[in-house]
Amino acid sequence: MTQMTPEEAHAYCTAKTKASGSNFFYSFFFLPRFRREAMYTVYTFCHEVDDTVDEPPPGTDPQEQLSKWRQEIKAVYQGTPQYPVTISLAEHVQRLSIPEEYLQELVTGMEMDLTHTRYATFDDLYPYCYRVASIVGLICLKVFSTQDPRAQEYAINLGVAFQLTNILRDVGADAERQRIYLPQEDLARFKYTEPQLLAKTYSPQFLELMKFEAARAHEFYDKAQAVYSTLSPKDRRSLLAAEIMRGVYYRILTRIETSNYAVYQSRIRIHPAKRILIAIGCWLRTSFKNRWSAKS
Repeated sequence: MTQMTPEEAHAYCTAKTKASGSNFFYSFFFLPRFRREAMYTVYTFCHEVDDTVDEPPPGTDPQEQLSKWRQEIKAVYQGTPQYPVTISLAEHVQRLSIPEEYLQELVTGMEMDLTHTRYATFDDLYPYCYRVASIVGLICLKVFSTQDPRAQEYAINLGVAFQLTNILRDVGADAERQRIYLPQEDLARFKYTEPQLLAKTYSPQFLELMKFEAARAHEFYDKAQAVYSTLSPKDRRSLLAAEIMRGVYYRILTRIETSNYAVYQSRIRIHPAKRILIAIGCWLRTSFKNRWSAKS
């Protein structure tokens, strides 16, 4: 089979991202073209590696497939990638200086889903959140070209906040896969048992547990905001796409709360029109603040 050209590989990643309906898609609109293409590629890479674990093709061994991804990441940095997404990725990692260890760490996080279906404490859960979400944020910083090292703290906290939001939203779907990401110590604290969670039992104990977990997610959003507010106008401008992602995911969290944690019935989503409005609102706020700073 003839290998894709980089241009064809970029087009492949763009099409995959657009077809996904991802919450992230609307955050990419305001990026320059080459950075937007890089984000499409990063998203597609994450999605395809994640599918290796969550939706493995019949007859495949997820662990073996992840090993192939690790080899393909090495090939990206050696200039010999074979997959469409990694052909595109090879162009971007060179231009944007994305470290190989970031991509390998991301695979390590997804690999945890093959061996970890329970987490005793939040301290045990944190490395998973860091690997599958905060690492993506650190990759994004390379794409966005931020300058202040403190932006890394912003990306790490925001990544954890996103992943905790995902965990809350997907409690029911994860239970169907026999996975429980809510820490066991928290279930015990609120006297909500594992069999109740797997049976999707809605109870006062469940509500108290979810309120506790939502408060933890809010703490990480607040930590990210605290760092963001100290960054220069230039770096805040560079982080517009991340702020749009934050706006969308924060809205998901508040929707979970206002629904009284009705996460067992259906997956809570944000309508595409609302996502567009959030994106425009973030752009307007960033533009206004930057103009104000320039005049001050």
